Amino acid sequence: MTPSWPTAVPLSTPRLLLEPLRVEHAREAAPVLDDVRLHTWTGGGPATPALLRDRYARLVAGHSPDGTRGWLNWMLRLREREPGAHPPPPPYGPLVGTVQATLHRPADGGLEAALAWVVAVDHQGRGYARESALAMAARLREEGVTRLTAYVHPDHHASAGVARALGLTASGTVVDGEVRWSDGGTE
Repeated sequence: MTPSWPTAVPLSTPRLLLEPLRVEHAREAAPVLDDVRLHTWTGGGPATPALLRDRYARLVAGHSPDGTRGWLNWMLRLREREPGAHPPPPPYGPLVGTVQATLHRPADGGLEAALAWVVAVDHQGRGYARESALAMAARLREEGVTRLTAYVHPDHHASAGVARALGLTASGTVVDGEVRWSDGGTE
């Protein structure tokens, strides 16, 4: 039997709507995320629309196939269009990125969330990652998450700033070239 995991629900901030991921987002997200610069720190490359659709189809299940991990994913949409931008489809603006949490239950019985965020290159430097990650973290706390973590490349100063805004501190642990940040939680 698959354990019960929290689910992604719509969230909002002053400038963003955090929409729970749907397979249908792939079509709109593919051109937004189709930039090799987004993979500078994480490796890999942009996904084709078909691959993105397949990935989203797996993620919307809300948990890993074996049930040991919960997945919460949101697409970030501007509440209004940016000045000078092409008119967005009503009633809101374009997608600008994603935030996600991978949940697991460590041996201590708590609920831990590993957080990640991606903001399209054309929308970076405006605080969207920080704003959406804070909204996601608040929601996770409401769901009983006892520890927040993130893995950030040591040279990715913008993501380190988001981690600090979440109250996370860098540890000495490095996994796949990324530093583990944590709020300490119930470690």
